[in-house]
Amino acid sequence: MAAPTRVFAFRDARWAPDPVLAPSAAVRSPHPVPLVIDNGSFQTRAGWACPDPAVPAEPLLRFRSLAARSRGARGGAGAETQVGNDLGSPEPLRWLLRSPFDRNVPVQLELQELLLDHVFQRLGVSSQGCVDHPIVLTEAVCNPLYSRQMMSELLFECYQVPKVSYGVDSLYSFYHSRRQSWPCSGLVISSGYQCTHILPVLEGRLDAKNCKRINLGGCQAAVYLQRLLQLKYPGHFAAITLSRMEEILHEHSYIAEDYTEELQKWRCPEYYENNVHKMQLPFSNKLLGSTVASEEKQEKRQQQLRRLQELNARRREEKLQLDQERLDRLLYVQELLEDGQMDQFHKALVELNMDSAEELQSYINKLSLSVEQTKQKILQSEVNIEVDVVDSKPETPDLDPLGSEQSLEDVESINEFEPLFAEEQPEVEKPVAAVQPVFNLAEYHQLFLGTERIRAPEIVFQPSLIGEDQAGIAETMQYVLERYSKEQQALLVQNVFLTGGNTMYPGLKARIQKELLEMRPFQSSFQVHLASSPVLDAWSCGWQLYKQCHFSHRSQQPPTIDFIRRLFEPLRLLN
Repeated sequence: MAAPTRVFAFRDARWAPDPVLAPSAAVRSPHPVPLVIDNGSFQTRAGWACPDPAVPAEPLLRFRSLAARSRGARGGAGAETQVGNDLGSPEPLRWLLRSPFDRNVPVQLELQELLLDHVFQRLGVSSQGCVDHPIVLTEAVCNPLYSRQMMSELLFECYQVPKVSYGVDSLYSFYHSRRQSWPCSGLVISSGYQCTHILPVLEGRLDAKNCKRINLGGCQAAVYLQRLLQLKYPGHFAAITLSRMEEILHEHSYIAEDYTEELQKWRCPEYYENNVHKMQLPFSNKLLGSTVASEEKQEKRQQQLRRLQELNARRREEKLQLDQERLDRLLYVQELLEDGQMDQFHKALVELNMDSAEELQSYINKLSLSVEQTKQKILQSEVNIEVDVVDSKPETPDLDPLGSEQSLEDVESINEFEPLFAEEQPEVEKPVAAVQPVFNLAEYHQLFLGTERIRAPEIVFQPSLIGEDQAGIAETMQYVLERYSKEQQALLVQNVFLTGGNTMYPGLKARIQKELLEMRPFQSSFQVHLASSPVLDAWSCGWQLYKQCHFSHRSQQPPTIDFIRRLFEPLRLLN
């Protein structure tokens, strides 16, 4: 039985710019409703926490947490800043992309300000000079106090926000996905774009001192996959981009339940043919085997040459017009000096940013010379265009200008001597229809994904694959459990909760169950749960719990030690 063809094309989807939304009247009356912002290192999600059914209970904005600031054209407009979906495609601007996050912690507050400006502008915040809506903002667990201080200063001092509430994103997801049958305790495994956190929750409260972080996530997996495929296909080095690697991770990768055993399966040719995914890179049939006539190529070159000449002529004319206008302006100022109108002359010099009449005369001489040179170039280009239009096809020379014809006797005499000077002519070989190998251009531009489908996501379990001296999820999970008594361990493993965008790989839940089965005692029980929506649960919980959030007011005194300690504790889970 033939294996099914698994050829997938890259979508290379462009991001559509976010529209400016008109806020509903319900977000302003009777009082401004809170604005929930899930400030993730991969994606920012924002929306209104409004109970009115006219306002959707979902994020109205979703965009990548990226910003690019170009330097601008020389002599033209200033730098241009693009944020999130306004970038269109990240690859042309990859070297300009900046993120405010470092290991899931916002450290570049000027870039964070750009993201918040984008949120407030596109959501249509209509207040003048300030943002008069309370803010519910998510952050990573055990976020440094300095980072929170700078974020609070940005929100209170720059935007004049009345209230701010901070919440841990993974605990928000844990609270939102919790069901009545689940215990209040659990072990939360949150794997995101840059980091993976393991959070023990006992009786509804986070045990912050035993939280652990692994500096690996989806970003490192994408870079590792890119390196693997670039080494495998050096001919397509430029086509193997990070955006395409992220697409492969999201749609074609999976977690192996037993990594070593899965690698052994891939060694079987039949298993490889049945499970390999072929990614089709874009290509053009005109690159190879194109049979364009030489006359057509020559005509295309001439057309391109004419276009370039016309473009240069147009630019010279525009430059000549600008220089002529400047020269006329300077000559007018010089006439003021000759007419003795000194007050107007000095005023005009100040407008031109000049100091003396000598400097004015110097500029007039330079502009006059530039105008004359431009006129000469325009005349010369017109002459060149007329010359290029002439057909340069070589003609066959007339070998007999007198038009005389050879006589019959001369022809016969030549035929008599012809056998004496005849050379041995090689026998003409008959053309043989050679069988040439057929080159499949489409197959040449395909990336065969075999073991790469499992090797890239495996780094969160085996960081040594990319040379990182860190423990994986299984070892870190076992280390955290060993910090507790046996009774508390049994309580934690009854609710192992997976959340975060990097936990959406198929097979991750089975892999965690296998790791727990190996580390737990014989015949012990445990349960592994996956978040209902690992990406949106944090925002949905912020929308659901905004009335219970502890808001920090701008007019409050500096926080005490007890208040800072409470900030690290999540909301107590409801029984």
